[in-house]
Amino acid sequence: MEKQRVLLVDGMALLFRGFFATSFRGNYMKTTKGMPTNGVYQFMRYFLDAVDTFNPTHVICCWDMGSKTFRTDLYDGYKANRPAPPEELVPQFELIKEVVASFNMPNIGLENFEADDCIGTLAKLYGVDDDVIILTGDQDILQLVDDGIQVAIMRKGQGNYEVFNQENFYDKKGIYPNQIVDLKGLMGDSADNYPGVKGIGEKTATKLLQEHETIDKLLENMDQLPKGVQTKIKNNMDMLHLSRELAEIKCDVPISCHLDSAIWAFDKTRVEEKFTELEFKNLAKLL
Repeated sequence: MEKQRVLLVDGMALLFRGFFATSFRGNYMKTTKGMPTNGVYQFMRYFLDAVDTFNPTHVICCWDMGSKTFRTDLYDGYKANRPAPPEELVPQFELIKEVVASFNMPNIGLENFEADDCIGTLAKLYGVDDDVIILTGDQDILQLVDDGIQVAIMRKGQGNYEVFNQENFYDKKGIYPNQIVDLKGLMGDSADNYPGVKGIGEKTATKLLQEHETIDKLLENMDQLPKGVQTKIKNNMDMLHLSRELAEIKCDVPISCHLDSAIWAFDKTRVEEKFTELEFKNLAKLL
């Protein structure tokens, strides 16, 4: 049987990227009723380009469901550095889900978990028999690369993707996908606002994992490490373990989505009606 190709879309990553790519000049694109639509419009441009590029048989869109998750319970500071979303973006959160639904695409999300956890769970499930491509701008998701799972990171401009897979991963990163969580544990993540081990950056963290494979093995061989690194780790031991826990994407969250409900086949009339309602004249041409 020929393998199906499942595209898992990190919805928030595309929406935020689309919003900021178009709003920096103060261009919020509004409907005649005053509804801002710039993030939704640019999301669709990114999305339709990706479908064109990767040619999926099935598509699913995953979402964060609010800022409170099990990670914020573990660590108060998690993502606490992020400002509130701009007021022009807020109404577009629901609007984009309506547009996604108009394509007969499932919108998947679960309270208390992030979109990444939903993506990880579905990717591991579908990757057994089919080919999965995850579309995101977020490097954290690289930990999911595996047999049957590729990650396409969106780069600057439209239609630029860097695709990571089992074959090219080590050449690109110097470590393997299953070491990404430990890398984040050591170096932290400034975007998600957890520190890892103070004073250890990406270079040192990568070198340590190339030599010792995992944090656990590294801790077993502490006496072999340079004195400065030993001191840093000893002073930040709790944060090292916590950062690693925060970095790990959960691949067993209680969601399900039958692939039959995600077949990429949409009713053009229904989509065009939605586009007309939002006054997206140019987008209809891209269908």
